[in-house]
Amino acid sequence: MLSIQERGRPGYEEALRALSRRGDEDLARVEPDVRAILDAVRARGDEAVLEYAERFDGRRPEPLVWDEDTWLREARTADPEVREALAAAGERIRRYHEHQREQGFRYEDEGVELGQRIRPVAAVAVYAPGGKARYPSTVLMTAIPATVAGVERIVLITPNPTAEILAAAEVAGVTEVVDAGGAQAIGAVAYGTESISRVDKVVGPGNIYVACAKRLVFGVVDIDSIAGPSEILVIADEGADPEIVAADLLSQAEHDEAAYPLLITLSRAHADAVNAALERQLQSLPRRAIAEQAVRNNGYCFVAHDLDEAGRAATLLAAEHLSLSVADPESLLTRVGAAGAIFLGYHTPEAAGDYAAGPSHVLPTGGAVRFASPLGVYDFVVRSSLIRYSRAALTAQADLLEQLARLEGLEAHARAVSLRRLKPH
Repeated sequence: MLSIQERGRPGYEEALRALSRRGDEDLARVEPDVRAILDAVRARGDEAVLEYAERFDGRRPEPLVWDEDTWLREARTADPEVREALAAAGERIRRYHEHQREQGFRYEDEGVELGQRIRPVAAVAVYAPGGKARYPSTVLMTAIPATVAGVERIVLITPNPTAEILAAAEVAGVTEVVDAGGAQAIGAVAYGTESISRVDKVVGPGNIYVACAKRLVFGVVDIDSIAGPSEILVIADEGADPEIVAADLLSQAEHDEAAYPLLITLSRAHADAVNAALERQLQSLPRRAIAEQAVRNNGYCFVAHDLDEAGRAATLLAAEHLSLSVADPESLLTRVGAAGAIFLGYHTPEAAGDYAAGPSHVLPTGGAVRFASPLGVYDFVVRSSLIRYSRAALTAQADLLEQLARLEGLEAHARAVSLRRLKPH
């Protein structure tokens, strides 16, 4: 079960430091293969995508790009209750992201008009994995913020899409569906093929090959982040029910054998109670083999003894999901720095954030929340600076501009100012 590390005893700080570097995933081991896939897609387009699909997935998708009538018709074969649930979740996600809309601005400073223009990117691709499990929720969580931002072309890339995935795509405002996955799908939307027009940005989680492909195409297109295994950190005081804490930990452990279920408690007795609850719940978990491996390989409990230390440890771990399962979560929140999505109080399950609370569940992993944010509307817009000088404003600043240009040895810069000052209009 969870490896227990107690503050003040050997191994505690070492385990914290090691886990704080969990994001140093070795993409180098798959990079040669991924480069070969991307090069092939860039050179041979659709045919390369189809060949890799046949090699890795055992199927040659026909068609590669679904026409709108076909995929919408398939979406509407999903169970009506499923469609209703997706629509309800989608509405909540949309309402949350409406609050993230940004406005441009203009103002005048000493005769110079300055401002910022904000516009949506023209085209994005959202990736939905098709491996160990299907996640219609990921389609909602990636495409809806893009829709709210005003993106006109939203391409869903996913292998062998199901009716449920397509139903989520309809709810989310997807405009195109590409039946492809893996590094070859990332290459297709980044470079473009005969049937797939290139996009401006690629978002969404995937396996190590997808993550490596996203990193390699960055610069040709923008990306959201390099996603690693899912992770949850629960801080639990003595009032937290061990059975509920265990369920929260398993809710992420069941995603992937490489997931990180992490716990901080205030006493060894509580840590032992959670471990016992984990053992009991694993017995009846349908995805037991996956969850058990995650718990045994990557599961840790840190016995912090007080909330100040819990906050310090949580900041160091910088978790994707942070559950503050304590009596006064607002007070503890002030002691925690980096975290992705934060769940406050005993009655707030991380699962709510995965499905219908509102914020996107696409979050930085591996400690990247130290410098990165959850996926949002701001990821699908670009900003332009606006600058306008009147003749009087340029005259007033000319000496300063010319001085700074010549300080850097850039005479043409200085002349671009001085010539304007000398001209009569």
